[in-house]
Amino acid sequence: MSRVSSLSATEPAPPFDRRVLGVAATLFCVLMLLSPLYGFHRDELYFLEAGRHLQGGYVDQPALVPLLARVSSSVFGVSLPALRLWPALAAFATVVVAALSARELGGARRAQFLAAVGAATMPALLAIDHLLGPTAIDVLVWATLGWLVLRVDRTHDTRLWLVAGAVVAVGVANKHSVVFFALALIVGIVGTGGGSLLTSRWFVAGVVVAVAGALPDVIWQSQHNWATVAMTRRLNEKNGGLANIGVWIGGQLIMVAFALIPVWITGLRGLWQSRRPLRRAISISYVVLFVFFAVTTGAKIYYLAGAYVPLLAAGAVSIDARLTARQNSARALLGWVAVSTAVALPLVLPVLPSADIGWTYAINQVPGESLGWNSLVRDVDHAWIALPPAVQKQTAIITADYGEAGAINDLGRTFGLPRAYGTQNSEWWWGLPPAADDYVLSIAPGPIDVTHYDKYLRRYFTDVRVVATLHNSYGIHNEEWGGHIYLCTGRRGPWSQLWPRLRHYD
Repeated sequence: MSRVSSLSATEPAPPFDRRVLGVAATLFCVLMLLSPLYGFHRDELYFLEAGRHLQGGYVDQPALVPLLARVSSSVFGVSLPALRLWPALAAFATVVVAALSARELGGARRAQFLAAVGAATMPALLAIDHLLGPTAIDVLVWATLGWLVLRVDRTHDTRLWLVAGAVVAVGVANKHSVVFFALALIVGIVGTGGGSLLTSRWFVAGVVVAVAGALPDVIWQSQHNWATVAMTRRLNEKNGGLANIGVWIGGQLIMVAFALIPVWITGLRGLWQSRRPLRRAISISYVVLFVFFAVTTGAKIYYLAGAYVPLLAAGAVSIDARLTARQNSARALLGWVAVSTAVALPLVLPVLPSADIGWTYAINQVPGESLGWNSLVRDVDHAWIALPPAVQKQTAIITADYGEAGAINDLGRTFGLPRAYGTQNSEWWWGLPPAADDYVLSIAPGPIDVTHYDKYLRRYFTDVRVVATLHNSYGIHNEEWGGHIYLCTGRRGPWSQLWPRLRHYD
């Protein structure tokens, strides 16, 4: 019988290995040391903008991350380390939760340590928790929910369902995907004969708490034409379908350090072979969501990242006995993990000189999308200064991309630029230009995202001409490279008519 399934329900968990805190602290320090490098990612600029427009929900997310961005900017100003403190803290907690999950499965010190190292060296976790975004919190929420399920399995303390409900409440205030994990776990528990564990009043209370966490977002959605539904359909059209299934499958092989692929696969198998419904439910939920996300959002390979934390923990417990039987095998495994991590680092963290990351862009666009925003703001400023003062008074700055709007509004303050009005996602909902603004400086990304944007703008203006071309000093051909700043005149109708037609969700 697998070591994962041999611990009795009444057996106390082994002592906690304090070395885990050292692993978590090391990861935290690395992330914070790297946090000022390169620059803001376009999503972080958007979250800063969203934080200045606090509300119950947004087109593309609930309210938690904008709230965290608002706290950071209010206390420290517009600062990369301040903004990225939150995901670094989430990374610390995720590593600890991985070790606690191994402990619930009977894992002694070495198994807990290996689970912590496995979580800390996940390429997905390193890439995700370097930036502020919903996924950093989402991975922690999934990992914590998995740990609580394992704890209920060991202790049969159904009061923990209330805690699990609170975790899900935080999760749905951050990102909707935790709902799929929670539902998959429930289906797995019921399907493997553990339905009686869900009949207590504590489980019902947990469900109520979880639903309460979603209410602010649901209320906002109901007042904004269920914008997230339209957004989700757009994302599924772009990222789902049969064409992206191969991308999804390949992507799952780089979620965890390459040397630890056999470990999480062992954990998946061990949980499935366990006779306990709650443990089997974790493996079932992974398989169900693997298939679901492969079909619906295949290009978003990180959607399942949080599910690997309990699998790594289970695998660490399963292989612990083998490591004991084979001399120096633990050191050899950790050595291969170090090599795997070193190979992945240039792709997931800003460890290379910014001018040398062009070759990484095809694999991971995040570092490249963190460069060039100051150049964009300077280009916009030059175009703005070139306008006669009388024209400036009647000119609005409009962006096609929320990153552009965020850059102008967050980084352009030192230049004295006016507010930029965005047409993408929640930016569109934050207001249209003044009725008196007859001229427009329009900023649009390069050919990666937008081609022939001038033809699009001529639907709304009689005259459109390019006044600047976007670039960055690093030579990185990211989304903005080759984009343009357009001067548009001859507005074809009032803003109240044009603004609804300019909205786009993507």
